[in-house]
Amino acid sequence: MRQRIVAGCALVTVMACGPTTPNTDVRQWTDNFAYRISVEPMPPEALKPAVYKLVVLDRKTKQPVEQGEGRIFATSRDGANTDDGLAKGKEIGTYYARLYYVISGDWAIAVQFRRDSTARLERADWIQSVVPSTEPGF
Repeated sequence: MRQRIVAGCALVTVMACGPTTPNTDVRQWTDNFAYRISVEPMPPEALKPAVYKLVVLDRKTKQPVEQGEGRIFATSRDGANTDDGLAKGKEIGTYYARLYYVISGDWAIAVQFRRDSTARLERADWIQSVVPSTEPGF
């Protein structure tokens, strides 16, 4: 009986040490870059701005890319589009963009990024689900 209590306490302790929120980052790779992409709110909501945070690392050296430039854009199945340029964040290798989804559903999203204006753009794509707005009247 005592062993079961100890085992139960150990299990509860281990479970309590885990993360409080699940990791919802999207991870993408191109020839030269590794991206960790997060969005707030998650999942994005139609008719509300979604703020994307991209952490960009050099794929070979694993070092943050400090002076990069790029954009993020998305298209819905119905042909609606949204896009924004990447703005450098305060954190090294971090960039931010804001997308505004006009309808809910699945959106094809892409990020184009380059180290500087002399380098070619590299593209990574994924699908993002957007939930309906929770605001009354939308």
